[in-house]
Amino acid sequence: MVVPSLKLQDLIEEIRGAKTQAQEREVIQKECAHIRASFRDGDPLHRHRQLAKLLYVHMLGYPAHFGQMECLKLIASPRFTDKRVGYLGAMLLLDERQDAHLLITNSIKNDLSQGIQAVQGLALCTLSTVGSAEMCWDLATEVEKLLLQPGSYVRKKAVLTAVHMIRKVPELSNIFLPPCAQLQEHQPRGEGYPAALKHFRKVVPQLVQILRTLVMTGYSTEHSISGVSDPFLQVQILRLLRILGRNHEESSETMNDLLAQVATNTDTSRNAGNAVLFETVLTIMDTRSAAGLSSPTLARYVALTSLLRMVQSDHSAVQRHRPTVVECLREPDASLSRRALELSLALVNSSNVRAMTQELQSFLESCPPDLRADCASGILLAAERFAPTKRWHIDTILRVLTTAGTHVRDDAVANLTQLIGGAQELHAYSVRRLYSALAEDISQQPLVQVAAWCIGEYGDLLLEGSCEETEPLQVKEEEVLALLEKVLQSHMSLPATRGYALTALMKLSTRLRGDNNDRCPFTIPGSTQRDTPIFHLLRAAILEKMPLVERGGTQDEEAKESKEAQLSEAPCSFCPLPQASKLLDLLDLLDSSSGAAQPPPPLEPSPGGTLGHLLDLPCASPAPASVPNLRVFEREGLQLNLSFVRPPETPALLLITVTAVNTSGADVTHFVCQAAVPKSCQLQLQAPSGDTVPAQGGLPVTQLLRIFNPNKAPLRLKLRLTYHHLGQSVQEIFEVNNLPAETWQ
Repeated sequence: MVVPSLKLQDLIEEIRGAKTQAQEREVIQKECAHIRASFRDGDPLHRHRQLAKLLYVHMLGYPAHFGQMECLKLIASPRFTDKRVGYLGAMLLLDERQDAHLLITNSIKNDLSQGIQAVQGLALCTLSTVGSAEMCWDLATEVEKLLLQPGSYVRKKAVLTAVHMIRKVPELSNIFLPPCAQLQEHQPRGEGYPAALKHFRKVVPQLVQILRTLVMTGYSTEHSISGVSDPFLQVQILRLLRILGRNHEESSETMNDLLAQVATNTDTSRNAGNAVLFETVLTIMDTRSAAGLSSPTLARYVALTSLLRMVQSDHSAVQRHRPTVVECLREPDASLSRRALELSLALVNSSNVRAMTQELQSFLESCPPDLRADCASGILLAAERFAPTKRWHIDTILRVLTTAGTHVRDDAVANLTQLIGGAQELHAYSVRRLYSALAEDISQQPLVQVAAWCIGEYGDLLLEGSCEETEPLQVKEEEVLALLEKVLQSHMSLPATRGYALTALMKLSTRLRGDNNDRCPFTIPGSTQRDTPIFHLLRAAILEKMPLVERGGTQDEEAKESKEAQLSEAPCSFCPLPQASKLLDLLDLLDSSSGAAQPPPPLEPSPGGTLGHLLDLPCASPAPASVPNLRVFEREGLQLNLSFVRPPETPALLLITVTAVNTSGADVTHFVCQAAVPKSCQLQLQAPSGDTVPAQGGLPVTQLLRIFNPNKAPLRLKLRLTYHHLGQSVQEIFEVNNLPAETWQ
C-alpha cells in the first residue's frame, strides 16, 4: 500500500513529534522520496507545495539540491502562488557559485517589466540576494526605471537592489546617480547611497532640511527611540554630511546652523541621543564649520562624558587628565561645567583629596546656583570618605556650610555634630570656630544649627579661652547669650534652628558661672524653689552633655535592635531603677508643703509611671513582633532593603523602612523612591534622609512608609526608583509580591 504524501503542516508536526534523531531522519527520507516522485511526474498543481516542504527540510539541514530546477519552473509560472515559493526557493537554494542561478535572469527581467508590485518586489528581493555581476549588468536598466516608481513599496526595494548592484559592480554607479538626486524630492527619508561627492553636494540643502525636520519637529512617532526621532536616520545623514562637507566651504556653511541645533536640542540622557551627539561632534570637527561652532566646547563635552564612563574601569588613566578636568569647571557653558563637576568628584581619592577639595571649594564660591547643591553634596561625601584628619574634615564641612549652607544635604547637620562629638580633642577648637562663624553670619541655617548645638554642648570651653590651635578669643557670657537670643528672634531662623538655640540656652544654664541663669527658658512653676540645690541637681542631670553615638549602617541597626530589646526588659529605658527612686525622692521634697519628708511611693513598672510622665521620656512597651527584612532591588551595586515594624498598640499600622545602600564606586544622585499600595490600604510617605547614596557602602539613604491596612488584606507594594548613576539616568518600576505574611495578617 502506497503511503500518501503529507501536507506541510502534518510534516512539521510529525518531525517535531520524533523522539529520536533516527526517527526524524526516517520521516524526512520517506517524504523526500515522495517529493522526488512528484517532481518526476511533473504535477503542476502541487509542485509549489512539494517545494515548500523541501525548503523546510533544507532549513533543518538536510540536502535539498534536487529542488533547484523546480525553483526555475515555478518562477516561470504565471501563477503568483508558484512565483512566491519559487523565488523563495531560489534565494535559499541558489547562489553565485552555481551556474543555475543565471537561468532565472530572463524570468526576473520579465517580472520587473510587469506592473504587478507584488511580483516586482519578489524579483527585486531575489536579485538583491543572489544577483551576480553578470546579472547586475543585464538588469541594471530595469532597476533604474523602478527607482522612480510612484509607490514606495517597489521604490524601497529598488533602492536596496541598486545598492547591491553598485557593491558588485562599482561602474554602475553612473547609472543610478540621476535617480538618486530625484529620490531626495520624492522620499524625504533619504534612502539614496552616496557614490560621487560632486553630485551629492548639490543635495546638501535637502539633507539639511530633512535633518532639521527630524530634530526640531520630529518626523514619525513610529521611528522614535527613547524620545529621539529616528536616530538611525539622523546618524546616517550626519555621516553623509561629514563626507560632503569635508574640504568644501560652501557645503560646510550650509550645514553650520543645523549642526548647532542638533548639538543643542539632542537629549543626551539616553544612548540614542549620545550616538547622535557623537556623530554631530565628528561632523563639526571634520568640516569647515564656523569659528564659534567648531570651538572645543562640544569636543570637551564628549571627552568628559567618555572619561566619566571610563573612570570606573581605569581610574589611574583618567587621573592623568585631572588638571584639564579642573579647568573645565570654569567653563561658561552650564552643561560642560556640570559634566566636569561630576568627573572631578569621581576623581577624588585619598591621595588627592586635599588638592581636589580646595579646587571644588573655590568652584563652589562662584558656581551657578543650580550646581551648588551637587557641588556641596559632593564635597561633603568626598570629605567623609577620604578625610586625612578629623580637624581637616571639620574645617572642610564648616567652609561648605559657610559658603553654601542652604544647599547642603539634609543629613549634613547630624553628620557634623556627630563628628565633633567624637573628636574630644577638638571640642574647644570646634566651638571657637563655630562661634566666630555664627557671629559673622546667621543666615546659613545649617551652620547656625551646628553652631548652636556646639555652643550648648561645649560653651564652657568657649569661655575658658585655652585653645592653642586658634587665635586668642575672649568671649563673655553675656555675648554668648545675646548671640543665641539674636538667633531666636531672627526672622530668618527656621523652627528647627530656634529649637537648637533654645536647647543651647537651657544647657548653658548649667554651665555658666555668672548671674545669667535668669535667661534660661527652662523653669518650673514656683520660682521660690528654682534656686534650691535640688533644682540645680535635677537640671544638671537632664541637661548633661550628649553621649557619643557610634556610626555605621549595620552597627546602628544592631544597636537599635539591642536597645529595643532592653526596652522590653527594663521598666524604664532612661535610667536604672535605684537612680530613678532617688530622683523621685528629690521631686517629693519639691512638692511637699511641710518640711517633713514623706516616704516615696512604690515605683510601678507600668508605661505610665510618674517619672515617665514628668520628663516625657519613653518607657517600656511590649516589643513588636520580629518581621524578617527583605531585599527587593539590586542593580550595579545599588541595593534596596525593606525592614518592617508593626506597633502593638496599632495592629493595622505597618511601618516600612526603605534603606538604599550603594556598594559601587560611584555615587547615586537624584535618588527618588515612590510607592503605591492597593486601594484598600492607605499610604503615607515620609521625607527621605537624602537624595544621594554615597559610593562604597557610605551612609545609606532611608525613607519611612506608613501603611494603614484596617481590613488586613494581602499586601502588595509597587515601587518606582529614579536616579542618576555612572553618567546615566535610570528609572525602574517593579512590584513586590513576596512581602512576609506577618506584615498584614
